[in-house]
Amino acid sequence: MVCQAHPLRGVCTALLALSLFTVLQARAEDDPYLKARLKMVEERVEREGIRNKAVLNAVREVPRHLFVAPKYESDAYAEMIIPIGYRQTLSPAYIVAYMTEAIDPQPSDRVLEIGTGSGYQAAVLSKLVKEVYTIEIVEPLGKQAAERLKSLGYKNVSAKVADGFKGWPEHAPFDKIIVTCSPESVPQPLAEQLREGGKMIIPLGERYQQTFYLFEKRDGLLVKTRLLPTLFVPMTGEAEDQRKKRPDGAHPKVVNGGFEISTDGKEADAWFYQRQATLEHTKAPEGKSYITFSNLEPGRDAHAFQGLGIDGARVRSVKISLAVKAEDVVPGSESYERPSLYIRFFDGENRKVGDGFLGPWQGSFPWRRVSGEIPVPRETHMAMMQIGLRGATGKISMDDIRLVPHAR
Repeated sequence: MVCQAHPLRGVCTALLALSLFTVLQARAEDDPYLKARLKMVEERVEREGIRNKAVLNAVREVPRHLFVAPKYESDAYAEMIIPIGYRQTLSPAYIVAYMTEAIDPQPSDRVLEIGTGSGYQAAVLSKLVKEVYTIEIVEPLGKQAAERLKSLGYKNVSAKVADGFKGWPEHAPFDKIIVTCSPESVPQPLAEQLREGGKMIIPLGERYQQTFYLFEKRDGLLVKTRLLPTLFVPMTGEAEDQRKKRPDGAHPKVVNGGFEISTDGKEADAWFYQRQATLEHTKAPEGKSYITFSNLEPGRDAHAFQGLGIDGARVRSVKISLAVKAEDVVPGSESYERPSLYIRFFDGENRKVGDGFLGPWQGSFPWRRVSGEIPVPRETHMAMMQIGLRGATGKISMDDIRLVPHAR
């Protein structure tokens, strides 16, 4: 069905949406996760700010659960990072949609993706553009993804195993480039392979402190726009060889725990995937600023995350403290829907090996200082800290988060 420019174009668009909905409903019996996928798009993608209808429809169509191991299928439609083996991960669907929307995909585009992973991002792109070229440096992962994409019928995707730092010069220039792993700076070959007027989205920064940047090529130069804080696995290969800053797992620390640093004045730097979060600048218990999470719908996300490098072989525990206040906080129906500072530990393959928390909190109370010591599993290589309401309703404010490691 092709819609030409016409006064009835809005009707045509509505018919397309209705047609897609009808097709998806017809697949319900064959797809046990269809309902979960539609709910994910509505509550965790569209409601959080993704507006491009074509992107939303692509995420509705791609069976995300087929891009993870069977034991993780039930987690595929949750707001979480899923391990896919070989120290690689699958990003939440919101992030995939965000990156896709940022490059403004067009039906005639030829897109290069660096970091095939499971193949999910390539599958979403294939619904939107003419050709997708995707590169994965981890050979077994790249081969698995290529076979998966082929078996699922994504015919306009070409995949290969190589170092993505070098791009794919035989098929350059590309209209758009998506990089789903993080180098410290833009690889020069990728800059050269982006066509004039083309766009590239890439997470840049240190191992656990990264930011999305959108680049557009103008007069042969890359013009950058800073976007959201984020966290991706590092770009390996030549990009890793050029890395200047590496995490010290024996001395983990919280970055911007006082929420004083904000490049855009709206979101706290170093905290990623912020949901229903507001920076406050009056009567802070420490410094000038603090963060508040507000939520009216039970179960809805209102949180922020930060990654930390922690070597469990050298750190036996971490003492964490923070200032917190609450206003009309009511826990959610699920056991985990309690306001808290939650920390989850992962091994070198990004598998969960333990967790701990401060809290939970409920009701209303003024600023108070809380602290606790949390043991670190010996297998730990990294940790993920989550702060916020975590599905509860009301308001929770936090400030001056500190972490002190205790050596083994």
